[in-house]
Amino acid sequence: MPLYEYLCPECDQRFEARRSMAEASEPIDCPQGHVGSRRLLSMFASVGSATATAPAMPSAPSGGHGCGGGMCGC
Repeated sequence: MPLYEYLCPECDQRFEARRSMAEASEPIDCPQGHVGSRRLLSMFASVGSATATAPAMPSAPSGGHGCGGGMCGC
């Protein structure tokens, strides 16, 4: 069953609840007992064991060779 995040409009508490997809948008009581909590749009993040690195950017051409020293392919 998916885990959804909700916000209580009365006490501003955020909480999570496991619910079926069919009942995900139905109102739910917050842990304090207030009615009418709304489902939030949560961001999903995945964490892996490998470190991600950005690809190396080519260095800017130096000197005044017009078209980047032939790096542009023209």
